[in-house]
Parts: sequence; structure tokens; C-alpha cells
Amino acid sequence: MRVLSGIQPTGRFHWGNYFGAIQQYINLQTEDEAYYFIANLHALTTIRDRERLETLTYESALDLLALGLDPDQASLFVQSDVPEISELTWILMTGTPMGLLERCHAYKEKREKGINADAGLFTYPVLMAADILGYDSNIVPVGQDQVQHIEVARDIAKSFNHHFGECFVLPKAKLLDASAKVPGSDGEKMSKSYDNTIEIFGSEKAIKKKIMRIVTDSRPMEEPKEPDEDHLYQLYSLFASEEQRNELAATYREGGFAYGHVKLRIAEASADYFRDAWNRRETLEKDSGYVRDVLDAGARQARAKSGAVLERARQATGLVR
Repeated sequence: MRVLSGIQPTGRFHWGNYFGAIQQYINLQTEDEAYYFIANLHALTTIRDRERLETLTYESALDLLALGLDPDQASLFVQSDVPEISELTWILMTGTPMGLLERCHAYKEKREKGINADAGLFTYPVLMAADILGYDSNIVPVGQDQVQHIEVARDIAKSFNHHFGECFVLPKAKLLDASAKVPGSDGEKMSKSYDNTIEIFGSEKAIKKKIMRIVTDSRPMEEPKEPDEDHLYQLYSLFASEEQRNELAATYREGGFAYGHVKLRIAEASADYFRDAWNRRETLEKDSGYVRDVLDAGARQARAKSGAVLERARQATGLVR
């Protein structure tokens, strides 16, 4: 069983990234084979700053290793370090119908909003298909909003196999557990797009300050409240034990508490939860050679696998020397 997933380096990882995806990637790394990559080619559709992209790519590697991704169990690499995928993208592009890409969500949403969409965004699903098919991936863990892209990859693979013979493994989507609600500092879904994120890494003081500024409602302190309807309680639940959650839930239902006390609990619980990762990251920051060795080793493993898949595609299509 081979698992693959990628994450874009478009900003520092936040609580939503971790509980929505990264934590589950790490839990899946014990499969027979796991490939995780930092999708810097995809990030080019939104980042137009060389230094920022380079920095965020390296920071993403640091963060993933600090959070528990184990290079002895999974290959971690940078997408652009595997040029075989770019060649495979072109081969797949030549047989991908325009209509298939025009129906993809990201492109449709931009067009409907009157935003100019470049060729990178339009063909983004084909690059994603190459990422998936290029490693003979069986399982691709994704959120609900990315399931369509796995279906596109399957459609492209089926079409190629029909025209040129069996070449690609058909991948299956594994829906990430969406049960963990991760509201942002404004109560909406935590997302960089909404500018409401709480980053995983940074100074403890700065993170606490951001937590203390989380927006709350204006209900009086003495009024009883339903905990499951409150985003502060949802955030606390990410880090607390069942006993701690039950205790705070009882406090909500009794009333007579201040939201500031809940924010302090969140700050303390989240710091305890991520402290080991903070310490690991501090150690990794002092050993950039190790981080780059991990990425180089991951790229070699990824190139070996994707090279074999690309050669199958080259042979199948007649792109032979």
C-alpha cells in the first residue's frame, strides 16, 4: 500500500493545517510506503516572490519534521526536485479534455468571481494527477474539497490506459477526518484566506497574545451557554483530555465564567500539546545540513519511483530513444 500527499508552502502551518491534515499524514506514515512532498510548483500559482517561496519551502520541511514526520518511515521531498513529474504532466496534458478542467472547482470559482485565472490554475489538476500517478499511489488522503481532483486523476489515468495499455495505477481518495472542528480567531473556519489563523510555531508569547484576542460574543458572564456552540470550547477540545472537556462543558452550562479564563486554558493546553514539537524544531534549526540531507534522500527515493513510472509512460506512448 502506497500513500502520497502534498502540502503547499503558501504560509506558516496553523492549527487548522495540523488537525485537518498533517496529524493524519503522520499517522499514515507507517503504511508500507509513504511519500510526502512540499508542493512548491503548485505554490507558484499564488506566490510571485522568489525569496518568500524559497523560505516557506524550507520552513515547511522544518515544521513537518518537528511535528513528527519520520524520514525513516516516509519520504519527504520538495516537488520541484523531481523533474520526472513535470515531464509526466505534459504527457498527461496532451490527452486531458479541456471540458474536464473547466469543471474543476478552483477554476470555476475564480471565473464566477470575475478573477483572472492563469494557465497554471487551469492545468493545476493535471500536475496534481502527475503527482499522484507518478508514484503508483494507492491511497491519497484529502479533504472533501480535494476529492474532485482525485477523480480527475482517475479519469486521466483511465483514458491513458485505454489508449496506450495498462500503465497507471488507479488511486483512491481517503477522506481526512473532519470531526475536529478548527475555528479561527473570528469563529469562522481557520484559513489563511480569512486571515484568522493561529500558527503552530512562533514565540509562545506571540501565540498566547493571538489567542487572547479571539473574538467572542457579548453574552453576560452569568448566562449559561451551550459549549458545543462556542468556538472557544471547540478550540480547547482539540488539546484537552475527555475529563478536561467535560469539566469545562459543565462550567459553560452553569454560567458565571469569563471568556478570558477559557482563552487562558486554551493557551496553556496548546502550549503543552505542541511543546515537544517546538523543542524539536529549535534543534532542527541548528542543523540545516540534516534537513537538507533528508530532503535530498527523499528526492532520490521519489525520483527512482517516478522515473520508473515515467519510463512506462514513455514506452507506452512511443517517446523512446
